[in-house]
Amino acid sequence: MDFGIHIADFTWRTGAAQLGPALARHVRNAEDAGIRRITVMDHFWQLPGLGPVEHEMLEAYATLGFIAAHTEKAMLHALVTGVIYRHPALLAKQVTTLDVLSGGRFGLGLGAAWNEEECRGLGFPFPPVGRRFRELEETLQICLQMWSDSDESYEGAIWQLERTLNSPQSITRPHPYLLIGGGGEKKTLRLVAQYADACNLGVRGELPTHKLDVLRGHCDDVGRDYDDIEKTAMVAITPESTPADLAGIAESLAGIGFTATYVFAVGIDEPERVVDVIRGAIELG
Repeated sequence: MDFGIHIADFTWRTGAAQLGPALARHVRNAEDAGIRRITVMDHFWQLPGLGPVEHEMLEAYATLGFIAAHTEKAMLHALVTGVIYRHPALLAKQVTTLDVLSGGRFGLGLGAAWNEEECRGLGFPFPPVGRRFRELEETLQICLQMWSDSDESYEGAIWQLERTLNSPQSITRPHPYLLIGGGGEKKTLRLVAQYADACNLGVRGELPTHKLDVLRGHCDDVGRDYDDIEKTAMVAITPESTPADLAGIAESLAGIGFTATYVFAVGIDEPERVVDVIRGAIELG
């Protein structure tokens, strides 16, 4: 089981003025602890359940560039990018750029977006769900084409690109790690089966065994080998969580086929505490 750290809360005791040095220490500590993946949310306000919307939130891709400069080994990506926030070609270029500058350590996590309140507040378009999923599929197609050897045009129902030139090309070949977040059974998991290297499912209470069965069915429908798709999970820890608690969850997830667990903190304002819990779980494993 690989452990990743998902930085979903930047409201730390250090305060906003010291977020840069604190984040640099945090990600270096994470690598030193054996954490192999580091991710951030692609949101502009804090999410309900993690804190008030007014709490600190950093823009994902600027933050990931900063993290890349302060790490050497960990794979980095957003978990996950809302497809409505960026033009697909810009997103493909951002991921390519960070993959090149990080030495081939960058991936793309992508989803259909859901936070209507945030979008309305900041003026982002928030189309109906059917349109968002059409945008998601076309964005997947555009990114994969821009990461390929082809620079031909792309003609979609939503996006039209005359030339999909992308230079320099990503270091990671045939393309950067591509993960789709969410457990929607009709659309999201079908897109995972058709396009992605990995899925990401939240774990709250019961293990998501049924979701994996649905994914397997979609793989059968599109002729994809189910075992080729990495199964990753999101797991929350709180101030009461122990390394043994996390190790137990990870062991249960591994038993049904998961190979990576992204850990995020709820109510912990000392990032060192998060690293300590994950480090302990790694040692117990």
